[in-house]
Amino acid sequence: MATLPASEPAWLAGLNPAQREAALTTEGPLLVLAGAGTGKTSALTARLAVILGQRRAWPSEILAVTFTNKAAREMRDRLAAMIGAEAEGMPWLGTFHATAARMLRRHAELVGLTPGFTIIDPDDVERLLKRLIGEAGLDERRWQARHLAALVDRWKNRGWSPDDVPPGESFAFANGRGAALYAAYQQALRALNTADFGDLLLHMLTILRSHPDVLSGWQRRLRYVLVDEYQDTNAAQNAWLRLLAAPAHGGHGNICCVGDDDQSIYSWRGADVGNILSFETDFPGARVIRLEQNYRSTQHILSAAGGVIARNGARLGKTLWTQAGDGEKVEVIGVWDGPEEARLVGERIAGLLAGGAPADSIAILVRAQFQTREFEDRFIATGLPYRVLAGMRFYERAEIRDLIAYLRLVQQGDDALAFERILNRPKRGLGDRALERIIRHARQTGTTLPQAAQALTETDELAPQARRSLARLLADLRRWRAAAPKLAPAALLELVLAESGYLAMLEADRAPESQGRIENLRELGRAMEDWPDLTAFLDHVALVMDNERDTESPKVTLMTLHASKGLEFDHVFLPGWEEGLFPSQRALDEGGAAALEEERRLAYVGITRARRTAAILHAANRRIYGQWTSAIPSRFIAELPPEHVAQHTTMTGGASLWRAAVFAPDAPFADAGRAAGRGAGWQRAARHGVQRPATIEARATATTIGAMPRGDLGVGDRVFHQKFGTGTITAQHANRLEVAFDHAGTKMVLDSFVTAV
Repeated sequence: MATLPASEPAWLAGLNPAQREAALTTEGPLLVLAGAGTGKTSALTARLAVILGQRRAWPSEILAVTFTNKAAREMRDRLAAMIGAEAEGMPWLGTFHATAARMLRRHAELVGLTPGFTIIDPDDVERLLKRLIGEAGLDERRWQARHLAALVDRWKNRGWSPDDVPPGESFAFANGRGAALYAAYQQALRALNTADFGDLLLHMLTILRSHPDVLSGWQRRLRYVLVDEYQDTNAAQNAWLRLLAAPAHGGHGNICCVGDDDQSIYSWRGADVGNILSFETDFPGARVIRLEQNYRSTQHILSAAGGVIARNGARLGKTLWTQAGDGEKVEVIGVWDGPEEARLVGERIAGLLAGGAPADSIAILVRAQFQTREFEDRFIATGLPYRVLAGMRFYERAEIRDLIAYLRLVQQGDDALAFERILNRPKRGLGDRALERIIRHARQTGTTLPQAAQALTETDELAPQARRSLARLLADLRRWRAAAPKLAPAALLELVLAESGYLAMLEADRAPESQGRIENLRELGRAMEDWPDLTAFLDHVALVMDNERDTESPKVTLMTLHASKGLEFDHVFLPGWEEGLFPSQRALDEGGAAALEEERRLAYVGITRARRTAAILHAANRRIYGQWTSAIPSRFIAELPPEHVAQHTTMTGGASLWRAAVFAPDAPFADAGRAAGRGAGWQRAARHGVQRPATIEARATATTIGAMPRGDLGVGDRVFHQKFGTGTITAQHANRLEVAFDHAGTKMVLDSFVTAV
């Protein structure tokens, strides 16, 4: 440990004992376990100041890596305030990618590039992969470039070159051709003298592993390594750090990693919590210093969060404490349904604002993006100012805007902007050239785009296939317009989704975000059920979209739990804590026990965003995929220590029976470690008429937007459709039928639009 003169420098002032120890422990491997709100940036910056102030290294001999440019700027600014202009002379303080890029330019020729190589963005990556997929003779509609780009990025995050990709992974694309396409992609990048973001670290790993002289040179140059947010590192980043600093690879061992294993919530980005858990194995003799004094939250909030995260097995462990006092207990509020949840939160927020709380000191943190819709609608109706942070507002998401454009065209057939947006969504062979000809004709004739499009279906201006596609689209719009007065808005949306091919497009898309887009469209259908007609709904959407024009005044924050990491608010509302929604059933199905632990870490992150108050809400009923289903409280609620929680419900009468059932000692998840706790609680609830929550399989096959399926149709029946003619039902998905039509091929249609023959 470093020693200091009797008169300590100013940069150590104000540090608590653990922070001081972290700052002064300059030699050897050090892991700083920094809990939420424990001042880890202060400790890390003070450590940099100690190294530079004691002349243990020159600024150019320190590698300090972060995950964002904002974090790097904050560290540089704080350091400059401590030690002055010397902080500006740190060339190796920056993000992982920026630092690796600088290193790679010095050795580019070793991986077949020149120092002037360019770095391509994700759009260019997809375009290049699309060309390679086509050259390989694959169907680009089935094997999409976006999906391959996500796979390649995942493989690079794991530090895999094309030769390293296991056969099982390769079969994730084009029946085993994934690795070959990856190799062709890397060859194409080299031919273009370019690299993508994943290459920056992957190429440096290749160089450091295959050129010992280069590795030893960097080990001598970079005498100290500091890493922020270590729990978010992926396999490639961790391998790079180990090569540079681990004694096993000839490194000096002077590496300090700061992170919190309890806040590792980005596995879907490639982050591996195992990196921080195995630090002492990777760096033998490492010291571990825990920062446990919290400067953000009250003790009830910290203890409630600690009780939940303590259930995780894969953690190093720490106990947060504060001198800020106990504060208010964490509230757990049971409500009858989702709309009541939004009303209650809105009323609570209105009360806080009336009491003088700034709007930007209040946040609503949701598990899934579609949850924001109900709150947005409520806040618009009541005039409560809000913003959606680190994500799009519900009605701004691409898939929502696409369907709103379809609906605008149904309402007003001459809406040129809406027509231009949906012309080729989904793709129907009407690309830029077709759009240009439609626009040119509209200008020449003084007509609207839809009118010009209709005229072009009767001439030879467009290619035959494009002309047929355009005619079908216009016929669809006329048919939907004729049906609109007879249908509820949600049913109209369902009709458009099914017959336009938009839903089928998303269902066929293998990209990870496609399922979320489908969920958003289902939530759009749920929103439309609250409006008497299409005009009223579209007027409401216009009001919602106008909300963000005022960018100056403080607003309540709506955001996902993932986006909230690193932020803090005086008052935090955590809605939707029900099984299946949080923890996410889809995450559990895909990731098992590891996913459950990450979901629990997400709960910990959500609670610890609160400075003064935290309120957790769960509903007895929630609309899932357009159907009402009963819900049971999240298992995480049962894990909250009772002495730190104030639990109550707004439900009365029969609802109290539901509450008694799910909170009974033998209720589901009353003991999170007891897997058999699903029986008697629900049996007792069922005797009082409470419906058991639908399984994930039942939910997945539930109606797309709202209507119940017909009971008089089944697979093998012959039906007639006004557009497609006569056909045979080959599959049935709730109220959607897959029909093999005699002359139109196989189509997905609504059962309400066919008649039995």
